[in-house]
Amino acid sequence: MSDLPPNSAAGTAPLDRAGLLARLAALGIATATTEHPPLRTVEESQALRGAIAGAHCKNLFVKDRKDTLFLIVALEDAEIDLKTVHTRIGASGKVSFGKPDLLYEVLGVIPGAVTPFGAVNDVAGRVTVVLDAAMMDEPVLNYHPLDNTATTTIGRDDLVRFLEAVDHAPRILAISRAAGDADRA
Repeated sequence: MSDLPPNSAAGTAPLDRAGLLARLAALGIATATTEHPPLRTVEESQALRGAIAGAHCKNLFVKDRKDTLFLIVALEDAEIDLKTVHTRIGASGKVSFGKPDLLYEVLGVIPGAVTPFGAVNDVAGRVTVVLDAAMMDEPVLNYHPLDNTATTTIGRDDLVRFLEAVDHAPRILAISRAAGDADRA
């Protein structure tokens, strides 16, 4: 369990960007956040390349046929085969995207703002976070800080430390074609 208090009790609002950044600071995790116009897709965010250092990523909120939830996090250009990814992540049958209301209920974000930082709002531990091994080869990573009007830069090891602190120790697996077959956890 985290030594920090949970962000919210059942029925209260999810943590927002300010709360997230405060949680990261309380953990001693250095980040940099860059404001920008709302970005909903990887394509829209590519206009920022060069302005924000580090690897840019995408996040897939999916569920299996038993309604088990997964957040798959990979490099923005990673090829992820949704027809077969269930065999790598341990899902019960093929996965499909979770609906927007479920996304908000569990991670406290809307489509276009999906992020591993959303794990801070999953106080019930419903989501399994899966980090693609190829992404974890990058030392610096970028994600939305619970909204899509900014990008937060974080070190790879600090991302793992944050996820562990909010009781979402990630599985690091070769998910994308670029990641190959070598799983690291």
